[in-house]
Amino acid sequence: MSSSLRFSIRINNDLPVDQLVGLARIADARGFDQVWLSNDLFLRSAPVLLTVLAERTERIHIGAGIFNPYSIHPAELAMLTATLQEVSGGRFRLGLAAGAEEFLNWAGIARERPLARTAEAVRDVRTLLSGERPGGWAPEGHLRFPMRAPIYLGAMSPRMLSLAGEIADGALPLLYPPEHFTTARDQVQQGLDKAGRDGADFDLPACFWVSVDTDAAAAKLALAEKIAYYGASFAPYLLRRAGLEPADFKDIRPDQVTERMLALGIAGGPEEVVERCRGLIAAGARHLSFGPPLGPDPEAAVALLADEVLPKLRGA
Repeated sequence: MSSSLRFSIRINNDLPVDQLVGLARIADARGFDQVWLSNDLFLRSAPVLLTVLAERTERIHIGAGIFNPYSIHPAELAMLTATLQEVSGGRFRLGLAAGAEEFLNWAGIARERPLARTAEAVRDVRTLLSGERPGGWAPEGHLRFPMRAPIYLGAMSPRMLSLAGEIADGALPLLYPPEHFTTARDQVQQGLDKAGRDGADFDLPACFWVSVDTDAAAAKLALAEKIAYYGASFAPYLLRRAGLEPADFKDIRPDQVTERMLALGIAGGPEEVVERCRGLIAAGARHLSFGPPLGPDPEAAVALLADEVLPKLRGA
């Protein structure tokens, strides 16, 4: 896995277009390496937003985090990827995963064989991006303008992380708590070993939720609101490793979020964020990915990360 230190931000597609563009432009101007945009169903269209971000930024890499092969066919995934790679001048990264079963159910889409379906999608999309035709497809079933791009797997379970090591160029494991990174890394390494890959160029961000502000209490409240909303849907496997259960989050209010729950992410002033992140770097993380809510004021938070957190981590 890469030895150079990288930084990225992750943004949800629930924000207004102007705010998304503003966050990406701050990250672009202030030294972040990547920006990833979610594609949750029934919110703003990530393909449209990613096109806008590609046009409104200059050097930062832009990622889809994530598309799924159930609501978007692999043929269209390849078309999207190739077009976004062309529009961005080679800065696009495709994030693929089985997707959230609950969200897909809203659209009446069954998430069958998630591991196999994801592996098949990676295989077919990569084949199409290389200009070839996937096996079993009609002779006409090939991309007319081949355009290669890195493919990442969104993964949390041990089996999906291992699969990422086998077939992908990177992985996007949502870590709660962030210190779960070492376990996720070892699971990716199992896949790398199985496939006989050395993993020198494999990109494994430590993806965590962060909330930073000069007012530490306000930062913690912003993360508490996020945890109260999403906590019950967190993977039981990861919660139990942190001494928690999904039932702990049932009908919980932000003011009921405990310190143990807050520790699932990173919240506070810049120094508190630096301290937790230094621990991740000491554990071997070479790419730190800062995700929502970012802070009570997301634009101010990205600027604060760039000005007061990243420089100290680069010198760690």
